[in-house]
Amino acid sequence: MLDDPDLSQTAALKNLRRLFWLRNVMIAGLGLAAWAAIGIYDLELPLAPIASAMGLLVALNAISWWRLRQPRKAVDMELLAQLLLDMVALTGLFYFTGGYTNPFLWMYLLPLTVAAVALPWRNTWLIAGLAVACYTGLMFWYQPLPVMQMDMSGMSPAEMRAMHHGGGFSIHLLGMWAGFVVSALVIAFFVERIGRNLREYDQLIAEAREKMLENERMLALGTLATAAAHELGTPLATMAVVAGEMVEDCADQPQLAQSLSLLRSQIDRCKQILTSITASAGCQRIEDGQGEMLDDFLDRTLTDWHDAHPATQLDCQLHGSSPAPLIAVDRTLGQALVNLLDNAADASPSRIEVSGDWSPAELSLTIRDYGSGLTSEAADRAGTPFFTTKEDRGLGLGLYLARLIFERFGGTVDLSNHPQSGTLTTVRLPLAMLLVKENK
Repeated sequence: MLDDPDLSQTAALKNLRRLFWLRNVMIAGLGLAAWAAIGIYDLELPLAPIASAMGLLVALNAISWWRLRQPRKAVDMELLAQLLLDMVALTGLFYFTGGYTNPFLWMYLLPLTVAAVALPWRNTWLIAGLAVACYTGLMFWYQPLPVMQMDMSGMSPAEMRAMHHGGGFSIHLLGMWAGFVVSALVIAFFVERIGRNLREYDQLIAEAREKMLENERMLALGTLATAAAHELGTPLATMAVVAGEMVEDCADQPQLAQSLSLLRSQIDRCKQILTSITASAGCQRIEDGQGEMLDDFLDRTLTDWHDAHPATQLDCQLHGSSPAPLIAVDRTLGQALVNLLDNAADASPSRIEVSGDWSPAELSLTIRDYGSGLTSEAADRAGTPFFTTKEDRGLGLGLYLARLIFERFGGTVDLSNHPQSGTLTTVRLPLAMLLVKENK
C-alpha cells in the first residue's frame, strides 16, 4: 500500500505548494541581486535575458498558484516538469551573467533538494545529472560578468577566459565546481533516501490509523452483537412459547400447523445463533495440539450451510493435496465463508457453484452466482460497511466482516463479474497462521 494513489496525489500537492514558496524566495533573491548589481555597483547587465529568465520563473509560479486552487489532484510528473523548467530558467540566467563564475550557482541545489525529498529516485537522479551537466557546460560556454570588463578593460572575452584558466582564480572556480558536484551527489543519494523513508513512515502511519479505525469498527460491531444477543433472548423465548402453543391449538389444521412448525424452527435457529455468539466469545480457536483437517472443515461448513438453504442447488468441486493440512479452525473463519455463501445465494437463489483447491501453504476458493453481476458502483464499494445492493434487506455487513476476517489471517477477498453472467467471489487464504504446531 505504499503506492496508494490518493496519498501520493496529496503528497504531490503539498510538495507543489512548497515549491511555490521556494520559487518565490529564488525570484526575490535573484531580483535583489540584479537590483544591487545595477543600482549599487552600476554594472551593465543584459536586461533582456535576465527579464526573460525571471519572467519564466514568475510564469511557473503563476501556474502553480492557479493549480493549487484547482480540484484536480497533482501528480509527481507535474512537479518534475516544473523543476525541469526551473533548471532551464536558471541555466539561461547564469549563461548571460558569468557562467560558472556567477556566485548564485548554488541555486541549482534548490530544485535538486526538492526532487530528492519529493520525487522517486529516478527523477531525483535525472535532476542531479542535469544540474551537474548544466554547471559543467557553463564552465565552457557563458557570457562574462561586466565586472571583468571594468577591471580589465580592453580584453576580449576569450582573453579573460584564458586569464581565468591560467591563474589561482581558475583553481578556485574548479574547486567550486567540484564542491557543487559532490553536494549534488550527496543530496541525490542521502536526502533522497531520507525523503523516501519519511514518505514510507507517513504511509505506515496512515495504514496504522486505518487499521485502528477498522479495529474500532469491529469492536463496535462486536459490542452491538453482544447487546443484541442479550436483548433478543427474552422476546425469542416468548415467541417460541407462543408458537408452540399455536401449533398445539391448530393440530386440526395441518397446513397452518406446518407453517407454524416452520416458524418455530426458525425461532429455534435464531436462538441457536445467539447462543453461538455468546458461547464463542473469548473461545474462537481450537486449542493448540488439536485441529481439523482442512477438507473436513470445508465439507462441514458447506454441508451445514446447504442444510439451512435446501432450496439452493450447491455444486462443489474441491480438491487439493492429500492428506489435507491440519488447521486450528477459527469459528469466525467458518462464519466468514457462510457470509459469502449467503451473499451468493441472495443473488442467485436457485444455484451457486463453489470450486477450490489447496496446497500445504494456501487455500483458494471461488464462489460463483448466476445473478445480475456487479455494477460499477458495487464494484467500487463492495466490502465497505453498510453498503448493500439488496432491496429492503441486509445491513451491508456480511461481505465487510468476511473481508476483515480473512485479512486477519493474511487472506484476500476479491469480487469480479463472470464473463458469461453472475459474480465471482475469489478467496485466497495463506495457511501459515492456521496450521497447528505439529504441521509447522
